[in-house]
Amino acid sequence: MPTIDMPLHELKTYSGTNPRPSDFDDYWERALDEMRQVDAAIELVPSSFQTPTAECFDLYFTGVRGARIHAKYARPRHSNGPHPAVVQFHGYTGNAGDWQDRLIYVSLGFSVFAMDCRGQGGGSEDRGGVRGNTHHGHIIRGLDDAPDQLLFRHIFLDTAQLAGIAMDMPEVDPERVYAMGGSQGGALTIACAALEPRIAKLAPVFPFLSDYRRVWDMDLDKDAYSELRTFFRHFDPQHKREEEIFTRLGYIDIQYLANRIKGDVLMAVGLMDTICPPSSQFAAYNKITAPKALEIYPDFGHEHLPGFNDRTIQFFLGE
Repeated sequence: MPTIDMPLHELKTYSGTNPRPSDFDDYWERALDEMRQVDAAIELVPSSFQTPTAECFDLYFTGVRGARIHAKYARPRHSNGPHPAVVQFHGYTGNAGDWQDRLIYVSLGFSVFAMDCRGQGGGSEDRGGVRGNTHHGHIIRGLDDAPDQLLFRHIFLDTAQLAGIAMDMPEVDPERVYAMGGSQGGALTIACAALEPRIAKLAPVFPFLSDYRRVWDMDLDKDAYSELRTFFRHFDPQHKREEEIFTRLGYIDIQYLANRIKGDVLMAVGLMDTICPPSSQFAAYNKITAPKALEIYPDFGHEHLPGFNDRTIQFFLGE
């Protein structure tokens, strides 16, 4: 079998390389406390896009640090009582996508919430306000400030807050709320289910934002991870702070959130992935203690994985 990483038998036991901050759990409990104190000020605005079977809204809420977060919300126009819902997360720098991408789940009786990440390609707000680099890259946004200023801390909290909002909708069954996404969306799916453990099922695909030190050691700090190299070249050219920097990145390393997940997990990985190397993904998957299954695509990289979208639908439908 071709490989760009460890052999599969080693991947299945790989436990990660990036350091875990000693106060990691306290960090996230403090973050969640901050999130719970926010007045979300939820606003639903009917969209100009509507269909005979789906009601579509622009949903806005206030996240941590005062940012207004936007999500697309579509629900069945006719529904008999509370129904399941899915929260969806997009890839790095992107946005929630077109309404048509929501409609397949609405046709199956789901409400759908698709979040725009703050500061990326959609309608969410980025309040900024950190010391250090803000020119390029969200992984390193706030890295030279206090750990509570890391931008992905705030984005991770946005995902959990949106899931809680979905669960509180009267038309939604809070025990059947699921999460899904690929790449950055896969990372946010894991973060969401970790920080909002009532997520009943989740389907992450080749998750990003995991095991940064491993990515660095593989010389794959390019493409989606290129900002790691940018940071060292501009702010620590002799790597005198290397251990400190990777430890700080550990606060937003999804592998260390993974053991908080309570819902059932269906994950997919391509073993030829040079964007998010397989070992970085296995570092997170191997720490999940909830019921889980992994779909492996030996010849595929960071690309469409044939059949997995269909498999995800069946998983959410309980088939």
